[in-house]
Amino acid sequence: MQALSLVIGLLVLGVLVFRQLQSRPVRASQRMLLALLVVGVIETSYGLQKVHTGPAIVAALAGSLALAAIFGALRAFTVRIWMRGGQPWVRGSLLTAVLWVMAMAAHLGYDYVVGQDKSMAQLGTASLLLYLVASLGVQQLGVGYRAQRLDSPGLGAPVAGQSPW
Repeated sequence: MQALSLVIGLLVLGVLVFRQLQSRPVRASQRMLLALLVVGVIETSYGLQKVHTGPAIVAALAGSLALAAIFGALRAFTVRIWMRGGQPWVRGSLLTAVLWVMAMAAHLGYDYVVGQDKSMAQLGTASLLLYLVASLGVQQLGVGYRAQRLDSPGLGAPVAGQSPW
C-alpha cells in the first residue's frame, strides 16, 4: 500500500503542476479538490489503522499539514492573475512549479524525520494525498483572495482583457 500511495501522490502532483502552468479562469467549483480530499482522508485513515494512534501521530500529522499550508500560501503569491472578459484568469509560473516540487520534497523529508520513530514510519506516505490537497486548498484560497482584490479600484489591476505577459 505504501508504494501505491506514493505513486498516486506523484501522479496527482504531476497533474497539479501541469494544470497550474495552464492559463484558466478562476472558478468557484471545488469538485476536484473535494474528490481528492475524500480519497486523501480515506488513504490517511487506512494508513493510521496500521499504527498506534496517539498524540504523537496527531502532532506529526498536524505538522505535515502546517507545512502544506505554508507552501500553499507561498505558491499563491507566485500565480499570475489578470482580468479577461470581466473574469479573473490565473496561470502559475515556473516558481509555482518549483515550489510544488519543493513542497513534495519537504513532505518526504518530514516523513523521513518523523518516520525514525517506528510507530510513525508510514504516516507520511499514507497522508501524502491529504498533504497535497491541504496545500492546494490554501493556495486556492490565497489566489481567490487576490483575484477578488483585482476588481477593486486603485489596486493596480491590469487592464481588462490584457494578459500579464
